[in-house]
Amino acid sequence: MSAQPDLLHSEEEEALRAAVRDLLTDHCDPAGVIVRTESETPHDVPLWKTLAGSMGLAGLLVPESLGGQGATHREAAVVLEELGRSVAPVPYLTSAVVATEALLACRADDLLTESASATTVAALAVGLHVAPGVTVPHVRLEDGALHGELTGIADAAVADVLLVPADDGGLYAVSAADATVTPQVSLDLTRPVARVSLDGATGHRLGESGPAVRRALRAGAGLLASEQLGLADWLLTETVRYLKERKQFNRQVGGFQALKHRLARLWLEVAGLRAAARNAADALATGTDTDVAVAVAQAYAARVAVHAAEEALQLHGGIGMTWEHPVHLYLKRAKADSIAYGTAGAHQEALAESVDLRAP
Repeated sequence: MSAQPDLLHSEEEEALRAAVRDLLTDHCDPAGVIVRTESETPHDVPLWKTLAGSMGLAGLLVPESLGGQGATHREAAVVLEELGRSVAPVPYLTSAVVATEALLACRADDLLTESASATTVAALAVGLHVAPGVTVPHVRLEDGALHGELTGIADAAVADVLLVPADDGGLYAVSAADATVTPQVSLDLTRPVARVSLDGATGHRLGESGPAVRRALRAGAGLLASEQLGLADWLLTETVRYLKERKQFNRQVGGFQALKHRLARLWLEVAGLRAAARNAADALATGTDTDVAVAVAQAYAARVAVHAAEEALQLHGGIGMTWEHPVHLYLKRAKADSIAYGTAGAHQEALAESVDLRAP
């Protein structure tokens, strides 16, 4: 019989949340994020350096013996929830979680130490849309050199090292300077994607790509739910605040019964997402029913985050349609997240397989 998941935050996790939220309040305001999305450098490198270096968050999942914090996925989930609340344009999910999990699977100690110290940003060269457990695109290995093209690689533009799957079954560390990284059109401008082309690049073989990529994508999918929770929670809170202030016919708009019903329904959905996301983080940390917990979280999270963004956009009225208001950032991130690391449908199918409820 499996142990009951712990869905409550510890005092240490709440302290971590408060510290991250205070930092983001001071250094990641919505207006600043919008300005960055309009520039040629959408990533907030100074903020990343503060989060990763000064606060040590890049090494949360890295063992203390390698210079990391030796924490668990529960703490990483707290960080991602706060980053989701701010739609922070930093490569935390892609580098500190997904790439780190791949490096841990390969026992790449040197790169883990560099990642934990924030001197290196790593990115797994697998499309952001790829779900755990499916066939992963790879490049060719010919005479010790790598050739090929991979698309939809999130945060490749800011990466120092690319972790590239090859057709010999290996995962190779390739310097980003030896690859051609071409930006692709992305709906979510706060997490840009790129095409990575390799033409005779050399790489260091870290280990087997199959287990490493599966582990990395599973952790990415599970903790993405915490980011989606942060998005949805901010949208609900901001919408309630706005409807309390906005008046129509000399009445608070939030006092209309129809809007109360919509907000109540959304609150229930966000509460359900909080439980699912927390369960996925706890399962990743303890190794208990991990595949099921991750599939449940992602089968539910995308719909809630997108619904929260759509409701916020509509209930903010005309101001919500303006570029100056940050709701569009959250809607785009929610839409992009809905296909990241597998769609809800893909996770529903995986869940059915896990619990032996296959379709006829």
